[in-house]
Amino acid sequence: QVQLVESGGGLVQAGGSLRLSCAASGRTFSTYAMAWFRQAPGKEREFVAAIGRSGGWFNYADSVRGRFTISRDNAKNTVYLQMNSLQPEDTAVYYCAQGQAQSSRATSYPYWGQGTQVTVSS
Repeated sequence: QVQLVESGGGLVQAGGSLRLSCAASGRTFSTYAMAWFRQAPGKEREFVAAIGRSGGWFNYADSVRGRFTISRDNAKNTVYLQMNSLQPEDTAVYYCAQGQAQSSRATSYPYWGQGTQVTVSS
């Protein structure tokens, strides 16, 4: 049973930074692509960033490219999302997800965490 546990969310002022972490259970972390999605109140869940199994492939949503950086540490079974220059429109619950395909589509990821709230004040 795969378990994903996010942490690092919180309240930050516009222009500030946060780093989210997602710790995964299991021994096969390095065989999965990982991704971050987010969902704001009243909106659909949207793709944020994804990273390949070895960290050599990346993909970002246009809205976060240049501000957010996804990375992973396979020795620690953890994926990170460094978020800089945060804006109020980045306010959402952030979810990490795990799947076999390197994709920006939510349907490609069968395993999901419970989410962590990020709130950016203006």
